[in-house]
Amino acid sequence: MSRAKWLILVLAGLLLGGLGAWLYYDWREHSQDGPILAAARRYGVDAALVKGVVWRESRFNPSVRGRAGEIGLMQITETAAREWADAERLENFQPDHLLDPATNTLAGTWYLRKLLRRYPHTDNAVAYALADYNAGRGHVLRWNTGAAATNSAVFLQQMTFPGTRKYIEAIARRQRHYVAWSARANVAPQSSP
Repeated sequence: MSRAKWLILVLAGLLLGGLGAWLYYDWREHSQDGPILAAARRYGVDAALVKGVVWRESRFNPSVRGRAGEIGLMQITETAAREWADAERLENFQPDHLLDPATNTLAGTWYLRKLLRRYPHTDNAVAYALADYNAGRGHVLRWNTGAAATNSAVFLQQMTFPGTRKYIEAIARRQRHYVAWSARANVAPQSSP
């Protein structure tokens, strides 16, 4: 076989491999749209934000488990899940139910809404809620002193965990990326509840 034919075969293989990878990524990115949209509608949270959290927490893998025991798409802790189950009056709830994408996104979106409602006095409740989701309430209370109590830019500067700042920034970028998807899905973006 001539050198030109080998080159064409290699290039065709690379092109097909790249196309296959892109198709898989696109499929995976949209594989959880139904549960995400349902949870966003039920709890009145911006679907693009919920999808951004799912992207960052699990890359749309419903069976992923975190090092600290977080479960599923939104990496929900057992404590947060039990709060949700109690609020929804769900009997017989078990943490393994969080491996179900619909259950996980409902619990995670309920919890995210709870956190968003915790910061109504701020200029950007999303930044505070995501910091709480990632680092915990105690850390947020340490960081939101003085002007940072209401000003998210100052809050982000006072944050002592660079990983949490990057977490918030990554989800904010992804949320902006998913706004068009949310509009196509006929879910109006909402400001902080």
